[in-house]
Amino acid sequence: MTKFLEALAVFASTVVGAGIFGLPYIAFKSGFGVVIFYFIVLTALVIIVHLLLAEISRDTQKICRIPGYAKEYLGKNWRNFSLVVSSLGLLGALLAYLILGGNFLASYFGGSAFLYTLIFFAFGAVSIYRGIKDIAKIDLIMFSVMIFIVFLFLFYGLPSLDLKNLATFNPRYLAFPYGAVLFSLWGLTLVPEIKEITERNRKKLRRVIISGIILASFCYLLFIFIILGVSGPQTSSDAISGFAGIIGHQLVKLGFIFGILTVFTSFLGLGITLKKIFQYDMKLPEKTSWAIACFLPLILYLMGIKNFIEVISITGAAALGLEAVIVIFIYKKYIKTRFQRKAPIWIYPLTAFFLIGLVLQLFSPVLFR
Repeated sequence: MTKFLEALAVFASTVVGAGIFGLPYIAFKSGFGVVIFYFIVLTALVIIVHLLLAEISRDTQKICRIPGYAKEYLGKNWRNFSLVVSSLGLLGALLAYLILGGNFLASYFGGSAFLYTLIFFAFGAVSIYRGIKDIAKIDLIMFSVMIFIVFLFLFYGLPSLDLKNLATFNPRYLAFPYGAVLFSLWGLTLVPEIKEITERNRKKLRRVIISGIILASFCYLLFIFIILGVSGPQTSSDAISGFAGIIGHQLVKLGFIFGILTVFTSFLGLGITLKKIFQYDMKLPEKTSWAIACFLPLILYLMGIKNFIEVISITGAAALGLEAVIVIFIYKKYIKTRFQRKAPIWIYPLTAFFLIGLVLQLFSPVLFR
């Protein structure tokens, strides 16, 4: 039981991240019921993709990430494609957290979001350069604090909650939640690590994945319920600002501080991961890897890509959707190689789902306005 709880804590604390702050606004635009539907469907499908990788990882002796499994089963070209997709996914997430970090600092202290984004970047880049150990432990602390604050928000927000705020629906925004919900539920890079913590025990590994993703979904929906229910039309793209305008309680300041810390630790964890991909998988020098990992998101920000919701939506639909497709293709070859049989027929509609989701999100009329 100890190994299971340890693995669950690491997995859930990584899945539940800074993406939580964009979900109430998305629910306001599309409708709370629509977002619930997306969470039900995507929770199930994300669990399936994670379980596919778990099977591949458990039965493959080599300890590696998805690009490594792609090379093992599909060849060098797929490894290279997987490296590009993984890098773009991490890059998009870093850009999103850079945007959100600057916005939170500006909301808390007052002043220019642009200036605070540069300050956030400077501290993040220096920390990544120096290297931060025990990111998983920091994530676990942030996860525990997040759960505590969500329940505090629920307690103090209930008197101001209006159920009419949860009854909105806009068909124009039907495809809007897809990428952001997928982004918020994704924890695929943690699967090989969870495999090691659970000592390759198939039953424990599957239970961790299923329990962790369901727990994440519950946390997200509870957060959306209280923020949207209280804020209504004033729901902001960072969740906290609009909530603060309604509640006006000192507690909201704690929410801003927590938001800054959560986004910062997420930025560090993903920045270090992207740096390692450039350094170890692409064989670039360490300083070059650090510079690319840190400065590419800043360059994109300076080019004018500053909409947090759009960034997580596109990152989720495109990079993470393609990562799911790569895992499905790896699984198909894994089944053929290891068991000398064809993969189950349901992997084809599963692949089609992620590809269709990508297209619908990219051509959604509410993006790139």
